[in-house]
Amino acid sequence: MPLLEVKNLSHSFEYNLFTDINITLNPKESISVIGVSGSGKSTLLHICATLLKPDSGEVKLFGKNLYSQKNRDILKTRREDVGIIFQSHYLFKGFDAFENIELATLLNDTKMDNELIEKLGITNILKQKVGELSGGQQQRVSIARVLSKKPKIIFADEPTGNLDSKTASEVMEILFEYIEKNDAALLLVTHDNDLADKTTQKCSL
Repeated sequence: MPLLEVKNLSHSFEYNLFTDINITLNPKESISVIGVSGSGKSTLLHICATLLKPDSGEVKLFGKNLYSQKNRDILKTRREDVGIIFQSHYLFKGFDAFENIELATLLNDTKMDNELIEKLGITNILKQKVGELSGGQQQRVSIARVLSKKPKIIFADEPTGNLDSKTASEVMEILFEYIEKNDAALLLVTHDNDLADKTTQKCSL
């Protein structure tokens, strides 16, 4: 069963963003959404990730029509089964890096993944407050927090935008490895054509 099915999706704000978008994403698959600024890439991600109801079309997440469900059921799906990596990290500023990651494990009854933390290169900054971290360090903590909740599908909006090319490549390998090992899937918004070429599918807006 596909983890995500998008059928005939259209959306607009002051102007038309996209029309008749169709996506099918199965376990262990990834899709990159590419296009010029303002084409609606992040909006498409938000619609697929439970955050925004589309003007028209259908989004099925885990076999269920997403926006025909009650709000509490959508929130439950977002909390338990969906991982969202934003361009802005949305970390809790009063917490240190470890506490930010730990909170995700407590809310989702999962365990801290020390191997993941080591792979992301953040072992030595876990006790630092979020405000003391660089943008790249905050991004890696944010990714660790998302993966620690063990989502079935990951929605990532420019997840390597604050990282140097070497670290960005390493982080993407971690994401691809995660979906392979966990029968999960990845929808990725990116401006990086080289990165887009690494996904199993591409969607151009």
